[in-house]
Amino acid sequence: GQICKLCNQMVLGGTIAAVGEAFSLARKAGVDPSRVREALLGGFAQSRVLEVHGERMLKSNYKPGFRTELFAKDLRNVAAALSENDTPAPVSAVVQQLVNALVAQGRGQNDYAELGKVIFELAGLD
Repeated sequence: GQICKLCNQMVLGGTIAAVGEAFSLARKAGVDPSRVREALLGGFAQSRVLEVHGERMLKSNYKPGFRTELFAKDLRNVAAALSENDTPAPVSAVVQQLVNALVAQGRGQNDYAELGKVIFELAGLD
C-alpha cells in the first residue's frame, strides 16, 4: 500500500545520493567513476539504482523519466508519514533537503537522478 510506496521512495533517494557520493569520491581521487560503477555492480552494492541512475549520472542525462518535482512531493509524504509514526529518518531528511534545493534552483523538471549532480556540486565538481 501507501507505506510500501513511501518506503520505496526513501530507499531510492538514499541510494541515488550514495551513488552520487561514491562517484564524487572516485572523481576527486582521480578514478574513473564508470570503473567504480562496474566494480559495484559486481558486488553487494549492486542495485537497479546503481545500474540505471548511475548510468544517467555518468552521462549527465537528466532528461525526465521521473521528474524531481514529483519526487519532492513524494518525499513530503514520506516526511509526513515519518512524523505521524514517530519514526526518525535522518538520511531521508537530508535527501529531502537536497531535492528541495534542486526544485528551488528551477531544476524540478529534470529527472530525480540529478540528485547525484547536487552531490557532485557540493564536492566542487561540475
